[in-house]
Parts: sequence; C-alpha cells; structure tokens
Amino acid sequence: QVQMVESGGDLVQAGGSLRLSCAASGSIVGISAVAWYRQAPDKQREFVAGIYPSGSAKYDDSVAGRFRISRNKAYNMFYLQMNNLKPEDTAVYYCKAATNRGDYWGQGTQVTVSS
Repeated sequence: QVQMVESGGDLVQAGGSLRLSCAASGSIVGISAVAWYRQAPDKQREFVAGIYPSGSAKYDDSVAGRFRISRNKAYNMFYLQMNNLKPEDTAVYYCKAATNRGDYWGQGTQVTVSS
C-alpha cells in the first residue's frame, strides 16, 4: 500500500506562486506515474499534471507554461510548482500515485487565489 500526503496549499494573490509537495510512503517501489488533480467547488475533479517513469511530464492546457511537475531522485517526493496563479486555479489539489495494485490518493491541500 502507498500513502500520499500533500502540503503547501495556501491563500495567494493572483499572479503569485506556490509550490505543492506530495510525500509518498509505504510500497513506493510499486509507483509508476504520479499525477496532480484538482477539484473546485461544484466541479468534477480534473487532471492537472502528471510525471512518468521516463521523467516526461504532461500538463492540462489550462496550466501548461505556468505549472511544473517534478520529483526527487528517491521517487518519494513529488512537487507542483505553480506560477502566475489565477483565481480559476482555486481548488483542492490532490496527488495520485498509480501502482500495479491500483491508484492511491492523498487527502488534498487547499489552494485559494484571490483577485
């Protein structure tokens, strides 16, 4: 089993930056891809960014060029650098680990962007 714990959410003004962190523990050797998702009030959870075993990354069009996903060498810390934040980025952000035994989600961290 894998545990994912997000941190770093905060209240920030539009145009500001935040870095979210996601700590993975447990059977991390089974982790393949890790992705960040977000869910705004009254909206469905949506994909934001993902990083894959090769190190390649994928972004939703709404954040491409502003957000950057990364990981450490130990593959137990994952980050989402968010720049030029907009009010529409306000949401609870979740990280998800994909493993050969299924997907594991964190509890989420709140990001609020004021205009």
